[in-house]
Amino acid sequence: MEASDGPSSEEQPEVKRREAYDTDLSDEQWELIAPLLERTETRGKKREVDMREVVNGMLYQTRTGCQWRMIPHDFGVHWSVIRYYFDTWRHDGTFQHINDFLRRCVRRTIGRQEEPSAGSIDSQSAKTTEAGGLRGYNGGKKGNRTQTADSGRYRRLSTAGMGA
Repeated sequence: MEASDGPSSEEQPEVKRREAYDTDLSDEQWELIAPLLERTETRGKKREVDMREVVNGMLYQTRTGCQWRMIPHDFGVHWSVIRYYFDTWRHDGTFQHINDFLRRCVRRTIGRQEEPSAGSIDSQSAKTTEAGGLRGYNGGKKGNRTQTADSGRYRRLSTAGMGA
């Protein structure tokens, strides 16, 4: 009988993956965005966290609306790490970059130019007052005040110099 240094690669137990949530990325989806999340910096400590699970945690939180601290533990990533990457990517434009990339892929797939040539806004999306102008009346406040749209503050009407 030969001595063995340990189980061969065929005998090694598989890493048990958690049961997938409905919000998890598929393998195909992950392959699309994984290159966009790779570190470009060569300095610093190597990433030890599974970025796919970070994204899955973000998708879970976004879809369910749970508090960050309520993200299930079985993602294998602490909620604070998921939140850290969420805040970082929102600040540095990673989410916008991913969205732009996916939009271009979809447009190319359906046979359109990668960048849209026109845009439109319907009246439901761009709300405004019927009266228009820079000032409006705020009926819920007491006193002689008008609400100004340009400064976001309330200003007293000046009666000086008006003969009052």
